[in-house]
Amino acid sequence: MNKDAFRAEVLRLPPDERVKLGEDLRISIIEDVDWMPTPEQLAEARRRLEEYRRNPAIAIPAESVLERLRARFG
Repeated sequence: MNKDAFRAEVLRLPPDERVKLGEDLRISIIEDVDWMPTPEQLAEARRRLEEYRRNPAIAIPAESVLERLRARFG
């Protein structure tokens, strides 16, 4: 089954089952010890957080980010 078919099948589930599946997926990522940000990714996240703390006005609202992502990737 390809990703699009799988996604379509999942979206046919009732909302409570989709929520449970999402939680199960999130937990599976957290519990996967091989999945960790690299030191470089952590350093970049810390740098961005400090930049935001110095100047909160640079933040882009989540709605704007999501809108751009949807426009770009569908």
